[in-house]
Amino acid sequence: MDSKEQTERRPVALGAVLREWGRIGCTGFGGPPAHIALLRKLCVEQRGWITEGDFEDGIAATNLLPGPASTQLAIFTAWRLRGVPGALVGGIAFIVPGLAMILALAALFLADSPPLWVKGAAAGAGAAVAAVAVQAAASLAPASWKRAGALRAARARWAAYALAGALAAMLIGPWMVLVLLAAGAAEVAVRTRRTQPHQGRRTAWPLPLAAAAPAAGGLLAVAWVAFKVGALSYGGGFVIIPLMQANAVHTYHWMTDSQFLNAVALGQITPGPVVQTVAVVGYAAAGVPGGLLAAAVAFTPSFLFVILGAPRFDRLRADARVQAFLTGAGPAVIGAITGSAVPLALALQHPWQDGVLAAAAVWLLAARRGVVGTLLGAAALGVGAALIGWPVS
Repeated sequence: MDSKEQTERRPVALGAVLREWGRIGCTGFGGPPAHIALLRKLCVEQRGWITEGDFEDGIAATNLLPGPASTQLAIFTAWRLRGVPGALVGGIAFIVPGLAMILALAALFLADSPPLWVKGAAAGAGAAVAAVAVQAAASLAPASWKRAGALRAARARWAAYALAGALAAMLIGPWMVLVLLAAGAAEVAVRTRRTQPHQGRRTAWPLPLAAAAPAAGGLLAVAWVAFKVGALSYGGGFVIIPLMQANAVHTYHWMTDSQFLNAVALGQITPGPVVQTVAVVGYAAAGVPGGLLAAAVAFTPSFLFVILGAPRFDRLRADARVQAFLTGAGPAVIGAITGSAVPLALALQHPWQDGVLAAAAVWLLAARRGVVGTLLGAAALGVGAALIGWPVS
């Protein structure tokens, strides 16, 4: 059943899209797995708006795109029901609740003189962020390893791509996207057994733009960082952390390392997409206008990818070059997420935070507990540390 036929049989009012996608935007704590489960429950199980097969195809197609996959799935499912108007209404309704919450929290946590308990909560939650990054990478690794295949050469390339991604995240954060693109392009070359005639230009074009961006400064710099987050990041969430940290902390000095850790933690504990972290970076740079600009620029590519590309998703999924690219870029993304844990851990300033990090790693990786609960528990430990007089700033 195609999307047009399905929509004609089951017309869905835009008001219903606004209400239901907004509800998911308010209750979607826990990142992409929670978002996918809520969308499946609504669209497939409860309302029967989309078949299970079409929903799974949507997951597969949006995972081929750069940017936040669960946000793109929310846009895609709304597009299936009401076309472009549905995509715009559903996507915005999904994003705005978490955006409003994270900007409010940014104003609290990034204030010049926040209360002591806020400083403690920030220091505690920030201490656990590196463990969350490792857990995110570990959850992606099995499927990517299986995708590489059983051949020894393919698995050796997988390990090489992962190592390259990890080193890029640790050493060259702002340029990390080039390593991800290069890994994908290398796998395309290996699997197709031929060289693409314009491959060099395709993978190198961000270089002059990235080199010129630091000189621009101001809102233009906020927009450029947000664009890279939304349009050039594969793997969503944590793969953008090294890029944002390098720009926000070291290039533009919008925030300190500890404040950046707070931004990542806020992106994890608020509902909606984890990429909302970029709104905190924008807020640190230019207040509420900067946060809103960063969010708008970061999410616009997702709307464009889905609205313009959804009718061609079947061909995209069947393209051997696309599949080969993702086979190479995937392990590089996993390596980058793992590597991002190193600068995040090095940003910790107090010995007690190392203990929180260790406890969070055990809780997430050994006990296999949830991210939101882990960060809230770490924040509580930070409040306790502040109350007994340990340093938190």
